[in-house]
Amino acid sequence: MICTESYINLGQVADTPQPMPGMFQNMFPFGTAQLGGLPLMPAQAMTQQATRHARRVYVGGLPPLANEQTIATFFSHIMTAIGGNSAGPGDAVVNVYINHEKKFAFVEMRTVEEASNAMALDGIIFEGVSVRVRRPTDYNPSLAATLGPSQPNPNLNLAAAGLTPGGLGGAEGPDRIFVGGLPYYFTEVQIRELLESFGPLRGFDLVKDRDTGNSKGYGFCVYEDQAATDVACAALNGLKMGDKTLTVRRATISSGQMKTEQETILAQAQQHIAMQKIALQVGGFNLPGIPRGPDEIPTKVLCLTEVINADELMDDGEYEEILEDMREEGQKFGSLTNVVIPRPDPNGEQVPGLGKVFLEYGDPSDCAKAKDSLGGRKFGGNVVTAVYYPEDKYFQGEYGS
Repeated sequence: MICTESYINLGQVADTPQPMPGMFQNMFPFGTAQLGGLPLMPAQAMTQQATRHARRVYVGGLPPLANEQTIATFFSHIMTAIGGNSAGPGDAVVNVYINHEKKFAFVEMRTVEEASNAMALDGIIFEGVSVRVRRPTDYNPSLAATLGPSQPNPNLNLAAAGLTPGGLGGAEGPDRIFVGGLPYYFTEVQIRELLESFGPLRGFDLVKDRDTGNSKGYGFCVYEDQAATDVACAALNGLKMGDKTLTVRRATISSGQMKTEQETILAQAQQHIAMQKIALQVGGFNLPGIPRGPDEIPTKVLCLTEVINADELMDDGEYEEILEDMREEGQKFGSLTNVVIPRPDPNGEQVPGLGKVFLEYGDPSDCAKAKDSLGGRKFGGNVVTAVYYPEDKYFQGEYGS
């Protein structure tokens, strides 16, 4: 497969990882490692690397002829026009990484504050196309909150960019909600009315097909009052709407919350595994002459392969859609509690478990139903492989086994 990704570095930061071969470097004539014309010391360069996740924005739905230079020039110009440059004169954009095949890019700003200001540009017209501006998947809200503002400056002159305050760019932040399983015939107005029954929205973004303009059945929202976030999730998640079931949950979870939850789940899993081993021995699973492989011992976790293409996971919108499709399919067999789909990091590097889908059930019997039904099914011309996955490895995040 030919790599269609490239990278432009507008003022290389010292001591940062070097771009992959074929990437464009030092397009701007900085004599030494600089940021906004100021030399960087090693400690400053380390700080820039540590804040990189909060200084980048994802730009999706790019026009066909977009390239690194036009993206950098456009966003630097727009940031100046709306008054979003917090680091003083100069170009706000320092790096652009683009995937031409998938039509998305990661645009890196000079500061955390400038990246937050850029979030207000969601829906802006670039070369005749309305582009999506989002946080990248490695964005850590709790960590970013300690580095700088996480929301756009309310005094930005968005009218200068042809935008209005409170538009799609408002559907970002630590209290962002994913709303999936929406009937395709629901209009944007109807969905808003449903969501606003729990309080006023600060932002709402219904994801639509770029070619047809039709709803793709999911979107994101943020409430003005963060207290409404969990109330709406609890009330709407699992709600039946026609032949669909809504999935409503927080789109981001802080690393601290995740760690606490994982520790609790792991302890429960270890207890369950110990009891399960006893039950299997009593039930005759280990009788002489009846050998069983580790993937034949029922667990609560099913691992699917030959279901997805890793390239499809790079785009945030496609990833959420695949996740929702897998969740809907998995729920047909019982108490599905979670879906995990490892995806490449933003630079496209491989991660353990890439290409696999993990379905976690509340009971091994439901997992067995899913295995019997999904194993051997054809998907995209491939035959799906379904095997039980060790719960201890799953709950510890070891997906590469």
